[in-house]
Amino acid sequence: MNKVVRFGAISTAIAIFAFVGAATNANAQILRDILNRMDAHYKSLTSLKADVTMVKTDVVLGESDTYNGSTSFLPKTAKRPQYLRLDWVKPGEEHLVVIGDAYKVWKVSAGQVYVGKVDKAKNSGAAGNAFAFIGMSKAELQANYDVNYIGQETAAGATTWHLELIPKKKDKYKSADLWIDSTGMPVQAKIVAPNNDLTTVVLSGVQKNITIKADQFNLQYPKTVKEIKA
Repeated sequence: MNKVVRFGAISTAIAIFAFVGAATNANAQILRDILNRMDAHYKSLTSLKADVTMVKTDVVLGESDTYNGSTSFLPKTAKRPQYLRLDWVKPGEEHLVVIGDAYKVWKVSAGQVYVGKVDKAKNSGAAGNAFAFIGMSKAELQANYDVNYIGQETAAGATTWHLELIPKKKDKYKSADLWIDSTGMPVQAKIVAPNNDLTTVVLSGVQKNITIKADQFNLQYPKTVKEIKA
């Protein structure tokens, strides 16, 4: 009787390991397919416009602030750096432009423009990080992050694949979650800061590969507005 129980237990263990191995291989294949879709999307994207909702959460206080606006985006090419513009209308008017590694933020109500480098940005950095993934190739993702497939979920009104990205080197954030649609585009991103604060960015009304001129990324503000180096 003990021999029967023993062999039964061994057979069960083998079956469990076989199942886990098959699931792992299946997830690895799904992840490869997702990364290939993302890479194809990255290579075909020439421009993007969309509406944006950003929610910033202070986990200690348990409080969140929601921002609504729009964005324009031109990916990096051999002839130009990456261009990003975010125009927030709620809760207050604010305009952010990132060209390469330099940024400007015009806080309209304060009558001030903050100028600085992206790697030193504090307040607007997470939103820029979320958009950076759209302009990242498969090779760049795999070189800089450990990428894990979480599962299929509904996000931004679409069926998506949920990925978790862990930076391989010390970064401005602990991790990033991306929700990828069927075209290979990240439509939602969640950035986890070193202090565990969260920034979630959701895109809607997406328009791809339309004409967007580089001069649309020039901030036009009155000469009375003071520029401050951040």
